Amino acid sequence: MGSNGTATCVDPTGMCPRDGRLITVLSIDGGGIRGLIPATIIACLEAKLQVTMTKAQITILQRAERSDARIADYFDVIAGTSTGALLTAMLATSGENNRPMFAAKSFSNDRMTNMFSSVMGPKYDGTFLREKIKSLTHDKKIADTVTNIVVPAFDVKYMQPVIFSTFEDKTNPIKNAHLSDICISTAAAPTYFPAHYFATKNPEGKTREYHLVDGGVAANNPTMGAMSMLTNEVLRKNMDFTPGKPTEYRNYLVISIGTGSPRQAEKYTAPKCAKWGLIQWIYNGGFTPIIDMFSHASSDMVDIHAEVLFESLKCEKNYLRIQCDSLDGDASSVDIATKENMEALIGIGKELLKSPVSRVNIDTGMFEPVTGEGTNEDALGHFAQKLSDELRLRKNNHNSY
Repeated sequence: MGSNGTATCVDPTGMCPRDGRLITVLSIDGGGIRGLIPATIIACLEAKLQVTMTKAQITILQRAERSDARIADYFDVIAGTSTGALLTAMLATSGENNRPMFAAKSFSNDRMTNMFSSVMGPKYDGTFLREKIKSLTHDKKIADTVTNIVVPAFDVKYMQPVIFSTFEDKTNPIKNAHLSDICISTAAAPTYFPAHYFATKNPEGKTREYHLVDGGVAANNPTMGAMSMLTNEVLRKNMDFTPGKPTEYRNYLVISIGTGSPRQAEKYTAPKCAKWGLIQWIYNGGFTPIIDMFSHASSDMVDIHAEVLFESLKCEKNYLRIQCDSLDGDASSVDIATKENMEALIGIGKELLKSPVSRVNIDTGMFEPVTGEGTNEDALGHFAQKLSDELRLRKNNHNSY
């Protein structure tokens, strides 16, 4: 904590937004097994960060090799819901020498597909899921992350969203929960996993109970949640965000990655839905229509809001949303964890990288290519350069104090 009681920078190098021009955000949607899609895209981004890192930046990070650059080195906050939160935890959990425990490139290998398979099955086995996540995060707490994280869940007892964040942990230690509890809570999708109960205790012995289900109930796309938490830090006069520095939305650099949505080819129709009773809304043909509709609507509304916000500020190129809206068959399910489907989802992620940068058409809800902006992989390359330049600027300014 700083001398004025505000939180100090999480980054082990000591560099914060106050030292640069931008506030950087990575956001990862929820989507069960479809989390392999953003995992593939994040691995590509990390590879590009390693390529763009200059010799000067290697000195900044005190690394011997470019290959040691990690996603968490470049983002002020990483936000995730459901399996997006699991990816967030793995990107940000501290390991040896306070470095991230996992490299993003490990997300697309056999070890990671086996992990996703284990996490998504057997159905309803919340105890198994918790132990699996606990083994991955090594019993770390949210305070043990190497950069700030934001993870939403929903408290069924109090009927309100709960946002776990590294920022809040510093001002409200009672929310310093284990990452395993946070991850299983935000992944506890109704009908798939049971609600998760746990309690935390602050240094004075005060306890708080949590009765949580899937973060997708509150924010399947956590982009605006992350931006709101950052804005709150500015309002709190957190010394990492000093006046006159990058505190306006036009100075945010945001990458938001979706887990895909079903192909819009009349999967459901009003005449068909009109005949459904309670059971059909909950389960129909291997899918859960009511849950699917809520999660997709939540993600898309956040994207629309963010897109309009950045466009109104004339900085739309500071916001990149990578999403596939044409999933079908097993790939559109959140829990079919066969080897074939997982390989297909990784393939979809790779094809999405080759697809043109697209933005949602507010009138139709469809993603449409943006002329002159190249592919999603091209855009990630541009963002990687901006992130690298920002890191170099922060170090130079930090050393001048």
